[in-house]
Amino acid sequence: MKKTDLVEAVMKAANLEVKKQATEIVEAVFDTIVKSLSRGEEVAITGFGVFKIVKRAARMGVNPKTGEKIQIAASVKPKFRAGKLLKEAVK
Repeated sequence: MKKTDLVEAVMKAANLEVKKQATEIVEAVFDTIVKSLSRGEEVAITGFGVFKIVKRAARMGVNPKTGEKIQIAASVKPKFRAGKLLKEAVK
C-alpha cells in the first residue's frame, strides 16, 4: 500500500467525498508524528505501536568490500515498535 492508497482508504472509511480532505488528514497525521519525534517525544498509538528516537553510539565497522576497519559516527534514528494488536493481526 502506498500513500495514495492510504488516502483512498481513509476517504472511504471516513465517508469523505473530497480526496483533498483525506490527503490533508493523512499529511497531518504524518506531520504530527515527525514533529513530535524531532522534539524527542515518543508517539504511542494504543494497539498500533510506538514511534521513538534512538541514539546510536559511535562504533567500529568493517567495509565489506575491502575489509578495512572504519569508524561509524554516532547518530539519532527513528524506531518503531509494533503493538500487541498489530502483531496479532499480521500473524
